[in-house]
Amino acid sequence: MNGSSTPITSGCASCCFFQSILFYVPRYYWKAVEGGRMKNLILKLNDPCLDEKTKTPNKELLVEYLMGNLNHHSTYVISYIFAELLNFINVIGQMYLIDLFLGGEFSKYGVKVLQFSGWDGDIRYDPMIQVFPRITKCKFHKYGSSGDLEKIDALCILPINILNEKIFIFIWFWFIILAVMSGLVLIYRIVLLFWPASRFMVTSCRSRLVKSDDLRTVLSRCWLGDWFILDLLAKNLDSLNFRDVVSHFAARLEGKKGDYSFP
Repeated sequence: MNGSSTPITSGCASCCFFQSILFYVPRYYWKAVEGGRMKNLILKLNDPCLDEKTKTPNKELLVEYLMGNLNHHSTYVISYIFAELLNFINVIGQMYLIDLFLGGEFSKYGVKVLQFSGWDGDIRYDPMIQVFPRITKCKFHKYGSSGDLEKIDALCILPINILNEKIFIFIWFWFIILAVMSGLVLIYRIVLLFWPASRFMVTSCRSRLVKSDDLRTVLSRCWLGDWFILDLLAKNLDSLNFRDVVSHFAARLEGKKGDYSFP
């Protein structure tokens, strides 16, 4: 005896699996491009209890790296922005693909579900049942008493669609949240790209122990990629160590190599 299921019902698992793979693409792209650079640049300076014998040469080594690679981090930050752009494109693209998969019903799926309770009772229908029917027509094949193959039409209950409708309504709201957040992140990056003063405000708020004059000196000589590296260091380094690195870096940029030493 055989039954049949709707194409949407049978394809939901494959659709969700394909989505999960697509969401990993931006992450793996950035991991491949980044190559563990930030992990190597930390040099254990994220540990506030690091002994001075290790801390001082590591801070000097980090400053030497920043000096030697000044204005050479553009590819790094462009790759990161591209990964963020991929996140946004990924969400919008997946919404479009699911809309095609569900026959054009996904784009307004969540809106219809929210509006469902307010519809007039005479014309109201459950949009979730319309997309994921719980009852469908099935054709069964069996051998009769005479040995001939018989075809029987019947109504079949699809309990899996009760789960599918809940999954896809969650996905709809989750995609909307991701799209809005990804869009805001891109706007944030655009502001940082075209308004250099915003970079100073962001980093100064992140590292309050750093002297404003030192930070201004550093950022006045840095391109966007260099600032991005510094901002990541501010997130990952101990605040005192980051303060010392920025102070030494500023002194080196001003040509005071011999006048500065780490405390």
